[in-house]
Parts: sequence; structure tokens; C-alpha cells
Amino acid sequence: MDGLPVESLKRVGPRVAERLAKLGIRSVQDLLFHLPIRYQDRSRLTPIADLRLGSEALIQGFVEDASIAMGRRRSLKVSLVDAGGGRILLRFFHFSRQQAAALQSGTLLRCYGEVRQGPVSLEMIHPEYRVQSEDGDEAEPGLTPIYPSTEGLQQATWRGLIEQALALMERLRPLDLLPRAVIGPQGLPGLCEALRDLHRPPLEASLEDLLERRHPAFVRLAFEELTAHQVSLRRLRLAQQRISAPILEGDGRLRARLRAALPFELTEAQGRVVREIAADMARPRPMQRLLQGDVGSGKTVVAALAALQALEAGFQVALMAPTELLSEQHLRNLRAWLLPLGIEPLWLAGRHKGQERAERLEAIASGAARLVVGTHALFQDEVVFQDLGLAIIDEQHRFGVHQRMKLREKRDGEGAAPHQLIMTATPIPRSLAMTLYADLDLSVIDALPPGRSPITTIAVPDTRRDEVVERVMLACRQGRQAYWVCTLIEESEALECQAAEETARQLREGLPGLRVGLVHGRLKATERDAVMADFAAGELDLLVATTVIEVGVDVPNASLMIIENPERLGLAQLHQLRGRVGRGAVESHCLLLYHAPLSQIARERLGIIRASTSGFEIAERDLAIRGAGEVLGTRQTGAIQFRVADPVRDQRLTAPAQRAADRILEHHPEAVDPLIARWLGARELYGQV
Repeated sequence: MDGLPVESLKRVGPRVAERLAKLGIRSVQDLLFHLPIRYQDRSRLTPIADLRLGSEALIQGFVEDASIAMGRRRSLKVSLVDAGGGRILLRFFHFSRQQAAALQSGTLLRCYGEVRQGPVSLEMIHPEYRVQSEDGDEAEPGLTPIYPSTEGLQQATWRGLIEQALALMERLRPLDLLPRAVIGPQGLPGLCEALRDLHRPPLEASLEDLLERRHPAFVRLAFEELTAHQVSLRRLRLAQQRISAPILEGDGRLRARLRAALPFELTEAQGRVVREIAADMARPRPMQRLLQGDVGSGKTVVAALAALQALEAGFQVALMAPTELLSEQHLRNLRAWLLPLGIEPLWLAGRHKGQERAERLEAIASGAARLVVGTHALFQDEVVFQDLGLAIIDEQHRFGVHQRMKLREKRDGEGAAPHQLIMTATPIPRSLAMTLYADLDLSVIDALPPGRSPITTIAVPDTRRDEVVERVMLACRQGRQAYWVCTLIEESEALECQAAEETARQLREGLPGLRVGLVHGRLKATERDAVMADFAAGELDLLVATTVIEVGVDVPNASLMIIENPERLGLAQLHQLRGRVGRGAVESHCLLLYHAPLSQIARERLGIIRASTSGFEIAERDLAIRGAGEVLGTRQTGAIQFRVADPVRDQRLTAPAQRAADRILEHHPEAVDPLIARWLGARELYGQV
């Protein structure tokens, strides 16, 4: 059925086909997998007198009067009265002359819509309706599906097309791509039964189970979709194993010198991760390892040791970060550690133009630059390495999967690829990592270095702003430093956020004698660097900033952070910002200066950030509140968008889906391509091998 075009259905001409194509629907199979977003219970008629505000209901009555009102918006008003004497007004803002003429007094209508309070009486705005030939009280059997739509396609059109597709399904039977040995142990229905139940829910179906996607039919499709993703990622992993990579053992001399020079000992967790990475890089197959670590857990020094292993073996290293600010922070850290070893990192960013850029590109291509730090600029075709052995990608979730796949092209040689170390300071819950990163090995730094002070987090309403300012004054007079984080640069009435520039002005007036600095994303890099350097050197007491300081600033003497409008930020970002303090031995505090009233989700979010300092625990809670798409951000979700499955709701299906994927790849290779095409289609970016 996947090859049967939608044009083969009745009433699907070029215009309807074009509208369906906007939603990615080109075949009858696509139509079958276009599932309802919700269901309406039209199984019983509700007397008009029993209607409740805000509810959706099926009603029936006679047209008492119909007229066209010519107010601010021209509308058709239809007064409907039922057998019990109840009255309601139907209002149409978009109507035709024929429609108005058909709604004559005495016409029997059956309507479905949302009950609203109008100026005079209860109303339904643009209800679905049909003319009844006789006064019967029978309603529609079962639940009525509501489909995601686009302009020009009404629900009646969708239901008519789906009915035709279901009839064809009964005759042609789409291929059930999950073998019986895979689906049987899960106790789930077959594909046709699941699709039929979702498009035509039986009378006994639970509306709650359908809406929350717990119905066995939804679970069946979610399991198939998760299996398709696992098949795709596992196929990529198998392909990776067929690609060669340079063996990067090294003699250990540079690593030993760096460890001896560090003013601290590696934690047990850091040591374990270093050994895992070293073992991977010593193999002739490309390392694909995801390194997770909480804020301040010491991922950068682990990356530096991995880089030194590649350099010892005579190969180049590239370190990529999503922003210039973060890449500059890495550059500073690496210079401090590696210059004494005779290694000068080279920086390549978008700001480098003309002759300067050409010289840097030549240094990379000739191999003179052994360690290159940069941004997305390193992905560009003009960047050519002589012998790239290791690529380190920081904050992987801000890059697409296809971008890290593109790194393979940065190494000369047929079938060869550099080793890849992918780092994130945004802890990804294990359930999500198993689903999204099945092509990667996972390393976790699950302990903070000794000497990190605890951070006490307190939520304070902005009505107590003066008290907070006094607290900043007290902390700075005691020799400490503080951050004041704003969420916007310029005034915005709509968001009601205090702008950083205005805040800095007010704090300079309110805190005479304190040295106040300001950084935001619109400052020139040289100006921003100068302010940050002054703050790090202790020449500023208070740094007013936007969220640009989420990464890139490490000041052990800073022990107080104020975050304005924290209710506008996600848990992961709040945790990242809070991690800028608590880097010394003194107890640190984070004050969340919120604007009341808070929504229920905002209250819950602030409660979590106050109660927990574990990034992994916070990530799990954030995932449960906001879902995978929002937690990961739009850059990544373009590659891993799920249509039916949800990594949080369907966690229990992840392990069985992995087992199913392994079985399909080994015993049913003929199902691999159709399964991926059905669920990922053109979005199978993982398959660029």
C-alpha cells in the first residue's frame, strides 16, 4: 500500500493532493499513519439546558430564527431550541449565501461544538452540524476522531479519506514489518487491527486511554516506531564498525606531564572515563562516545587528556563548541594547560576573515596546527585537515546528528574516519540516551571534584527586590563577588523582563562603591572579554549579564547569583546558570527572583531546582515536565522527532525495542529499509554513512 498514491482515492484531485503533501501525505499508507490528535464523544445527545461552559457536546434542535448581524464582524446568527425548551445561539463568521438560505426556521439540526458564554446567552462558534431529516435521538456510535489538518481540509474531508483508506487496508493489507516473534511477547495487536482501532475506536474503548496514548493500539505503533529508530541507529553503528580509524595509543608522556602539573587530582569518575576513552582510541575502529557530566564535573580536563593522546600519536585534534563564547573558554583552558607542554591551540571562528582566515586554514591543511578549537566554522568544506585523528564536540544536543556525521569527510582516505568524543553538560536522562544515542557508547562523570561548595537555592518574589540588593551589597563588602542574570538585553513590555542595561544602571545607583560590570551577547567580543577578564581578576564586584554566562565563566570567588524571571527558563538552563557559583570553598547561594503570579508548571519547576543539586535528577524531572523535544531543543529535535512514541511515556518499551531491532537486523534484513522508510522517511539523518 505504501506505493499507492492518494490520487487513487475518490475526491482527491490536484488541489487536495497538494494540501495533503504539505503534511507529508503522498500515499494511502501515509494517510493511514496520519493519526487523530484527539477524540470527541458524540455517542449521546445532551439537552441544551444541561450544557456546561467550556464543554464540547452533541445537541439537536430546531432553528427558531436565523439572521445576518452587521456589527464589527459580519456574522450569521442561528437561534436553536430543543424539545426541552433549551436555547443556544450558533454563530458563524464565515458562511455562504447558500448556507444562510438553508438554515430556515423549522430546520432540524444536529450540532457538535464547544459551549461558550456569549454577550446574551450560551453560544457555539462554528459548530459542526448537519441537517436531520427526522427527529431521531440516535447518535454516532463510538468516538469521533479529530485529525491534525491544514488550511482547506475540513474534518469531514479527513474522515471521508480515512474511510476509503481503511477499506483499501482491509483488501490490500499493509505489510506488518514486525515479525510475530518480536510482537508476540509484547501482547500487542497486529498493525491492521491497531490502525483500525485508532481511526474507528470501538464502543468499549477508553477515551482517557486514547487521549493519553495508553491504548494498546497506540502502544503497538509506538513500539514499532521506537524499533524503527533503534534499527536505524544500530545499522549506523554496524556501518561504523566497518570503517577504519587511526590507532591512537601514544606513549603517555604528554598526558603524564599534564596530570603532574594540574593543581588537583582527577576524581575516580574522571579516571574511569579517561580509561574508557583511551581504550576506544587505541582501537582501529572510530570511537563514538558520549561523555555526560554535570556542571563543574571536570569534562574539559578529560577532553584535554584525550586530545593529548591523539597528539602523542602524531594526529590532529579538532574541538568544536556551538558558540564563540564557549569555544573561547575552551581555548583559554587548553592554552593554560598545554602551552607549558609546547602545544599552541589554534582558534578558528566566524570572525576570522580574509588573510587571517586564509593563514589559519593553511596551518590546518598543512598540519602545522595540531590542535584546532572552533565553532560551526569547522564543519565548512573549506576547512581541510592533514591528518585529523580526534574530533571533540561540546554540547552535542545543539548540533544535528548529520553534522557530526559530516566530520567523517574531514579525514582523507577511503572508508576512514576520525575518533569522536561528544560531550554535554546538559545531563540526558538514561531513558532518553538509550533512545536517541543508541549509536554511541556512554560515559558518565557522576561525581563532582572535592572542594566544591554546596549551593543553597532560594526563590524570592520580585516585590522583595530591595532586600536582595542589600544582600548583594553585604556579600561584596565581605570580599565575595556576585552575578545578576537578566533574560533580555532590551526592554520588552510583552515579556516584562528587566533589561540587563537598565538593571546595571539601577544597581550602580543603588550600590554606590561597588564595581559593576555588564556583559551581553551584543557586545563586541573584545569588550565582553575585557569585562569577563576584569571579573575573573577580582576587579569587578558584581557582573550583570544575560544568559551568555551560562557557559564560559569560572570564578571561584563568586558565591552569590541572582536570576531574574527564572520562571521563563527551563530547568536545565537554570541549573547551568547556577553552576557558575559554588566553584570555591565558600558556601554559595542562588536567589531566584520571580515575578508573581506563577503558573503551576513554573511553581513545580522552581520547587525542583530548589530541592535538587543533581543535574541528572533535574534532567529526569525536566523531561517529565516538558517532554523530549523541549528538553533537547529545536536543533536536535529536527533529527529525532517522534510521531507516536514518547521517550518518557514509553520508557518501558525502549529495551524491548532494542532487542527487536537486533533480531530484525540479524534475521529479517528485508524489513529494515521499509521500516525506516515508514517511520523516518527523509528524516533518517542517522543513515548518512
